[in-house]
Amino acid sequence: MSRIDRIDVHQHIVPPLWAQALADRNMTSGGWETPAWGGSHAIAMMDRQGIATGILSVTSPGTVLGGGKEGAGLARAVNEFAAELQRMHPDRIGSFASLPLPDVDAAIAEAIYSLDVLHADGVVVMSNVGGKYLGDPDYEPLWAELDRRGATVFVHPAQPPMTLLEGTPAPMADYVFDTTRTALNMVLNGVMGRYTNMKVILSHGGGFLPFAAYRFSGLKTMLDPSASPESVMVDLKRFYFDTALAASPSALPSLLAFAEPGHVLYGSDWPFANETAGTYFNGFLEEYEGFTDGQAFAIERGSAEVLFPRLARASDGPKR
Repeated sequence: MSRIDRIDVHQHIVPPLWAQALADRNMTSGGWETPAWGGSHAIAMMDRQGIATGILSVTSPGTVLGGGKEGAGLARAVNEFAAELQRMHPDRIGSFASLPLPDVDAAIAEAIYSLDVLHADGVVVMSNVGGKYLGDPDYEPLWAELDRRGATVFVHPAQPPMTLLEGTPAPMADYVFDTTRTALNMVLNGVMGRYTNMKVILSHGGGFLPFAAYRFSGLKTMLDPSASPESVMVDLKRFYFDTALAASPSALPSLLAFAEPGHVLYGSDWPFANETAGTYFNGFLEEYEGFTDGQAFAIERGSAEVLFPRLARASDGPKR
């Protein structure tokens, strides 16, 4: 695969006020150290890694760091910080706006403001907030609003409501589990079937959803004999997936065998996954020999151009 201008849908922003809010509460992203970050450093990394545009989002635990209403204020501050960076570098930087769930009214208000005023490229939600997963009926008004707008929703994993394995930060193991858990919760509770205009991106290749999808669809009939495996599979296949930490020789074939055409997007997870890790996984993408015609370009850029038309470029010929 030749080096092309990637669109990175899974790249993180670490606003100083957010990093300080975490430090003040002695919080981390599931036991993972918060890395140093700067806008100029992000662009320099993208130049080295062949990334034309990074769509930035705040990682877990998001912007709701305690009780009360402070989550809405922190979300607004984070989103305005990202929007300013996007205004300065519109071709290089995009953003997914943070929403202060589980406060649904505040989340809807922030989504409207961020999409209409800040011109965010979509929104980011954590896979669970305080143990409440994304298929929860309380979230229906949010999905209805995002679906009405045909919005793009980026789902980032969070630490599940369970004790960490000793010596094992949540990003090592629990994040892939929690992504899978919330995606299945959305499907079994009908969210993906009812709201078909919004586009939902699952981080890290969807956890182990592609590998276990047929298990999920087959066992659903034991819980509900009126359901068919095919109907469950339709909703599972509505998801989009990013390749962050998921482009390995064992994971990539499963992802490509499951995902619908155009539903796999490039992701780096920088800076929480450092540049050494990014180079490692980029190498798998660049060396993979199983791509069909145009599939490599679709993953690295073409499919994201469809989701984010402002980033589309005129075609310059056939792509491998």
